[in-house]
Amino acid sequence: MRLPKTAHTERPWRIHEIAPDFTLEDVWALPTPGGPDELPRLVRQFVSEHSDVEPPVVYRFLFALRWKLGGLLGWDKPENGIGARVTSLRERLPDDLLAGPRGPEIATVPFTSLYQTDTEWAAEMGNQTCHGVMHISWVPDENGGYRGQMAVLVKPNGVFGQVYMLGIKSCRYLAVYPALMRMIGREWRQGAPAT
Repeated sequence: MRLPKTAHTERPWRIHEIAPDFTLEDVWALPTPGGPDELPRLVRQFVSEHSDVEPPVVYRFLFALRWKLGGLLGWDKPENGIGARVTSLRERLPDDLLAGPRGPEIATVPFTSLYQTDTEWAAEMGNQTCHGVMHISWVPDENGGYRGQMAVLVKPNGVFGQVYMLGIKSCRYLAVYPALMRMIGREWRQGAPAT
């Protein structure tokens, strides 16, 4: 379920001090009900390349199309990524986060882990269109339990990046996020401990 931006901005996340110049694009409640200490399980689910849940056809098609276009147009070349076109946000981390766990690397998409705490994990990516952050957190829910929350923060690369982000907005809301939420929920239920 899509959430108001205040669901992210009103929490004391560490990402606020690290990426204040990024725009908050989206905030989503993840269908991952659980106990108070299950962020590590959610992060493992996000980074795993071994899932029994196959993404929906529309999701696979849109991502295949995006990666194909990126390859043809050079959007995803190493010289457009982290450490080349943009400096990693790791350079902005305060000492306590640098000394703490970085979090696992994602096997299936071009994100690099920044940091992980008990309640949040952040990973970044960069290409010719933007510098982006996926922020996964663990929050109390409305029923006395807990659930995951995902925020997407971006810093578009000039006018081209702004046009690109605007151009993909309807695809994100109509196809990508609904499919992603269903997939996350199915994976979470399949990985639930037996009671």
